[in-house]
Amino acid sequence: MAASSAPQQEPLGHESEQEPKQVSEDSSSAPVSGEDSKDVTDEKHPSHQREDGKIELSEDDCYNELGFGFSTFKKWTILSVIFAVQVSMNFNTSIYANNIIPLTEEFTISGQAARVGQMIFLVAYAIGSELWAPWSEEFGRWPVLQLSLFLVNIWQIPCGLAPNFGTIIVARFLGGISSAGGSVTIGMVADMWEPDDQQYAVAFIVLSSVGGSIVGPIIGAFQQRYLSWRWNFWIQLILGGAVQLVHAFAVPETRSTVMLDKIAKKRRKAGETNVYGPNELKEKRLSWKEVSVIWYRPFQMFVKEPIVLWLSLLSGFSDALIFTFLESFQPVYEQWGFGIIATGLAFIPILIGYLIAWISFFPVIRKHQKIRKRDPDALQPEARLWWLLFTAPLETIGLFGFAWCSLGPPHVHWIAPMIFSCLIAIANYCIYMATIDYMIASYGPYSASATGGNALARDFLAGIAAMYSVPMYEGFGGKGYRLHLEWPTTFLAIVAIFVTIPIYVFYWKGPEVRKRSKFAQTLASDRKAAGSRRASKV
Repeated sequence: MAASSAPQQEPLGHESEQEPKQVSEDSSSAPVSGEDSKDVTDEKHPSHQREDGKIELSEDDCYNELGFGFSTFKKWTILSVIFAVQVSMNFNTSIYANNIIPLTEEFTISGQAARVGQMIFLVAYAIGSELWAPWSEEFGRWPVLQLSLFLVNIWQIPCGLAPNFGTIIVARFLGGISSAGGSVTIGMVADMWEPDDQQYAVAFIVLSSVGGSIVGPIIGAFQQRYLSWRWNFWIQLILGGAVQLVHAFAVPETRSTVMLDKIAKKRRKAGETNVYGPNELKEKRLSWKEVSVIWYRPFQMFVKEPIVLWLSLLSGFSDALIFTFLESFQPVYEQWGFGIIATGLAFIPILIGYLIAWISFFPVIRKHQKIRKRDPDALQPEARLWWLLFTAPLETIGLFGFAWCSLGPPHVHWIAPMIFSCLIAIANYCIYMATIDYMIASYGPYSASATGGNALARDFLAGIAAMYSVPMYEGFGGKGYRLHLEWPTTFLAIVAIFVTIPIYVFYWKGPEVRKRSKFAQTLASDRKAAGSRRASKV
């Protein structure tokens, strides 16, 4: 069957979606070895020579000395550390839920007031992730992540020593705003892999993001059962301190412009006196106007780009479900006599679902790579939504199943809602992975801003979910209503039907939507001008 009528063959052959290869076909403009890349002369690179005679190094000049040229082992060692960093940041968002009851007892506050600490961290995290982005691109990933981790760890101390609940609220807000999050970790993937080769790495980082949110309640259950509420924050500090230490010694700088500056300094010492890095030739490193443009762009794209708006809302809704579950699992599973630890362990099926979803992308990614080897122009960005066509409905199915398996004994065994929560997890991971992957392919150098909107929606909506979930489950149908656990989740399942519709619209109509996108068309023009190499716009 034709590509337009069967999922087996993804959308093909749209000129503006040509994915650039890692190495230019023009061997004169892309070094093929690290040794060759070190020889930069005026004759070889006249286009980089300025009027004052200074030569500005570009990615083409030093390609194999940058993150792209790292060995596979080195790339995945770095990514494994970043995986742990991302887990620790998302761990901080979710383990707090196990402190709700202890905090109400300690400070004589309502449960709803205690949940403000979780909500404010998530909302601040959503904003903070965007605020850190321009600084990591200008000054490097390493110092920004180190500063972020340091500040997040510092703000755990007043939480752990808090004499009153107000201290916790302020420190949680500061901890959230200090979290660099996915804006930097996804950026590091782009530092080391070309767009055609990023999918395995992106899938790995997405796993760390969703996985960290589930490890929290599992470990938090044991903390809540055996330790005081203050240990909730000390555990966050211990994990954060450990990953900061490993990151400090195991992860080098990967940002290409920062590495080019270092390479240029090294070459000047070796005798090439007129070679400079891109930042060295700037009169101003980063003006506040440029910073404001970078900060504004994710919000601009979120509002004005239909692809970013609808897929971010879908991704945010899906993530909010997980944080709704953080609050709803306790009343659901206590019907079977689950205590604190057993309820925490009930999150393991969600973790299993994430692992299944992650592995499920491997054959899809492998298939896409084979197609691109035969014809680099064959796949449009919409191909990256293909697997989501089949996995997204699992969210609705899982919600309906979880809802009506919440009847409790003797009607249903406790394993039933766990199975359906696993299906929801599979859909949640696939939604996050596919939407991020699609935005990277669609927006190229603007993908950081596009995926920033996605992350903003996920964290912000998850923060809101922390506040409405328990009142929704407790108050649905009025006091004493027998099906107060079933109907709220049924409502979410119905909403899920509507929020997943854009997936199918963009899969079939995505090229038409992108034709009307200012950012996507700029990317197409840049790629035509750059030939087969990626457009290296910051």
